[in-house]
Amino acid sequence: MVFKRLLGAIGVGGPSVDTVLDGGAVLPGASLSGRVLLRGGGSAVEIEHVGLELIARVEAEHAEGESEGTAVFERFTVGGGFRLGEREERELPFSVPLPWETPVTELYGRPLGIVLGVRTEVAVAGARDKGDLDPLAVRPLPVQEAVLEALGALGFGFRSADLELGRIGGTGQRLPFYQEIELTPAPRYAHAVNEIELTFLASPTGVEVVLEADKRGGLFSSGHDALTRFTVRHEDAAVLDWNSEVDGWIRRLTEHREAYDTHAAYGHAPAHHGSVDHGHHRSGPGPGTAVAAGAAGLAVGVAGGLVAAEVVDEIGDFFEDDDEDGGDEGDGGGED
Repeated sequence: MVFKRLLGAIGVGGPSVDTVLDGGAVLPGASLSGRVLLRGGGSAVEIEHVGLELIARVEAEHAEGESEGTAVFERFTVGGGFRLGEREERELPFSVPLPWETPVTELYGRPLGIVLGVRTEVAVAGARDKGDLDPLAVRPLPVQEAVLEALGALGFGFRSADLELGRIGGTGQRLPFYQEIELTPAPRYAHAVNEIELTFLASPTGVEVVLEADKRGGLFSSGHDALTRFTVRHEDAAVLDWNSEVDGWIRRLTEHREAYDTHAAYGHAPAHHGSVDHGHHRSGPGPGTAVAAGAAGLAVGVAGGLVAAEVVDEIGDFFEDDDEDGGDEGDGGGED
């Protein structure tokens, strides 16, 4: 058995820890399960606390430009209050709920460039040590996948994805950051928009879909941003004609005649914006079903060798940097 990290803050000869996550990618709102494995060092110690932190690499905009940092967005206690003997091995199984708004890190098994991790914290004799860090893979909910598949089938392409520190006004957002998926426009909309930005805000009842368009300027007008929002129930994933549904959303977005101030919508915004278009799910099934994953053009963009290589490098750099400094830039986590 190989233990990844010695608990250095506790002293030479102290215990070591390894966290093993079960299975592959998990769904937002589902249970994350695994085991924390502890092995005693050269002497017995009292383990006061064993916790897990969910962390994300986020981007923040400020007056000086942009910066990147680490945000903790949930914390869990999975054990503690026991004595770990010399060279003793102990296993702590856990099953904890992921927040519904947990970002999606992969599409069709391909990484999007979103970096999430599970960090283990062990407290011994008043000293806390962030002893292990493991990557966390999250796949889309059925509604999220249906929307992405439809966008791909309509001709939109994947450009990039990131996590932005801040809040979207007028939504039910709970985490301190939101995910943006940037898409190149389908040919039929290329004359109207430069790109589309997509954000999912999931909850136990459904998903808010926030769409922002970087609209092109005309002969007598300048370019501007337009933003709209739609709410879909989880049970609609298998019954709506998603190509028609999503195409209707994009048409409504591109037909906005007035600029929408996205600086007010993203960040420190009022609780409600009258300019936001509140769309609703259909009351009954549409004429078709969700598009098969193999038909989605978005997969082509995500599967590009250069993009995939850059994503792997970024994830590796993130975990190496965190091991070295262990610093957090933001903290929106829950309570222990």
